[in-house]
Amino acid sequence: MSGPLLLVTGAAGFIGARLAERLMREGEKVAACDAPGHFEARPEIAALYKASPPVEVVDRERLAAWLAGRAPGSVGAIFHMGACTDTTNYDEAYMERMNTACTRTLWGLAARLRAPLLYASSAAVYGDGAQGYDDATPPGAFSPLNPYGASKLRFDVWALEEGQAARPPRWAGFRFFNVYGFAETHKAKMSSVLRQAFAQIQERGRVRLFRSHKAGVADGHQKRDFILVDDLVDALLHAWREGLPDGIYNLGTGRARTFLDLARAAFAAVGTEPRIDYIDTPPQVRERYQYFTEARMEKLRAAGYRKAFTPIEEGAARYWERLRPALVHG
Repeated sequence: MSGPLLLVTGAAGFIGARLAERLMREGEKVAACDAPGHFEARPEIAALYKASPPVEVVDRERLAAWLAGRAPGSVGAIFHMGACTDTTNYDEAYMERMNTACTRTLWGLAARLRAPLLYASSAAVYGDGAQGYDDATPPGAFSPLNPYGASKLRFDVWALEEGQAARPPRWAGFRFFNVYGFAETHKAKMSSVLRQAFAQIQERGRVRLFRSHKAGVADGHQKRDFILVDDLVDALLHAWREGLPDGIYNLGTGRARTFLDLARAAFAAVGTEPRIDYIDTPPQVRERYQYFTEARMEKLRAAGYRKAFTPIEEGAARYWERLRPALVHG
């Protein structure tokens, strides 16, 4: 291992674990921050770290103190992937504490340590998409549909305004769109539709999708911008190693695909004929349901990121190849 210590928060979560895995595989020294029990309680995460253990595990409850005790220059970068991502959690105070206030604290510590800060925002800031999905639009124009999206938007606004008074030497926020890939099983109901589709195919040979409750949108033709976690990690590593102008960037593929496309990709990966049932969208989420998301990617492309994104057919096949042993034999 070479180079300075890199901190990854949310390192026992989906994206954080996959980012830490890649960094360690490429010879970087990683401090992995999360609730300590998660590293062993989540089988996929435990397997990742068994193959590549971090230099240090940092309890997320002690993170601020851990960083405050380090000297400027001792941390090469902070990748802040930790957050409560449950879009059905309507506890606004909890979301404020976990997502907004925590990120403000890390921002100040990154500034003191002279460490670049790359943090996870979310496409949830765009709400119903009435104002588009353009990362060049001032964030005050958006109206999120839930406390999760609102908590992410509040930090984006703060970073671009009050946070500029004392900021890290380099920083970028990334509005993740619909991320899927290996190591998300612990997210349960909040895991990707593709992960849930694989489980449903194994359990009963059929996939359930939400019925459309919007005129002009056929069942299964609700659209999302689905991005493979490997592609997302590629972009984060590019931002750290090559640099981007400070700011907030979309991170999707730039191409919306239907849930029907996604389900068919799952069946193709498993090698069975598609069998799809449609069920009503639960009333408690129906009014907040997004029928379309698609990242505008011109800003990230103009900043120098050129790598192509993986189509869901290929992404599903790669995901299934890694997930299959656990689902088939677990």
